[in-house]
Amino acid sequence: MSVEVNIPEIVNEVTRAFESYNAAIERGDGAALNACFWNSPLTVRFGPREHLFGYEEISTFRTGSWKPGAPRAVERLAVTSFGRDMAQTSALFRDVEGKITRQTQVWTRRPEGWRIAAAHVSPFPD
Repeated sequence: MSVEVNIPEIVNEVTRAFESYNAAIERGDGAALNACFWNSPLTVRFGPREHLFGYEEISTFRTGSWKPGAPRAVERLAVTSFGRDMAQTSALFRDVEGKITRQTQVWTRRPEGWRIAAAHVSPFPD
C-alpha cells in the first residue's frame, strides 16, 4: 500500500493545530488542551511525570493539578503527514532557562477536526 507523504495542505493544517495546542499551553488553558485530544479510551499521553491512558485520564490531569511550565519557544519542528488523515509532529522547545523539552504527537483527522491520539513529552537530560 502506498500512502502519500507530506501533502502540503495537510502539513499546513497539522502545523496550525500544533500551534493552537502550544498556544493553549502558554495560556494555561486546560479546556482548550483537552479539546485537542481525541476523546477516546485509546488516546495516550506520556508526560515528564505522568502516564495517562485514555481521554478521561488526560482531561482529569489537565483540569486538576496541571500548571503550565516556564515559557518556551519552538526551536525545531518536524511535521510529517501520512495520507490525508494521519500526521506526526516532533518538536524541540527551549525555555527561558535554556532547558530543552522534546514533544512528539500523533495527530488524526476526526469528524470534529485534527486531534492528538498519542503524545510523549520529556525533558532532555542535562
